[in-house]
Amino acid sequence: MRIDVYSAPDCQQCRATKLMLEREGLEYNEIDVTKDAEAQKHCTAMGYSSLPVVVAGERNWSGFRFDLIKGLKAQR
Repeated sequence: MRIDVYSAPDCQQCRATKLMLEREGLEYNEIDVTKDAEAQKHCTAMGYSSLPVVVAGERNWSGFRFDLIKGLKAQR
């Protein structure tokens, strides 16, 4: 399953999300919305106004979600 993390450099929740994904052994693609205007528009189009935005297969969410990250590991 592909996991995309839309983030920004100074975002604490983004750092926590990426760290948790790494600790759980889940590979992800990081997309910096401060450098990619289309990525920022994509997040807004999905209805999100805060970071990180995580897209994992059919699921997506915003913010640091310990429970959903654990769920991704269980799906693997």
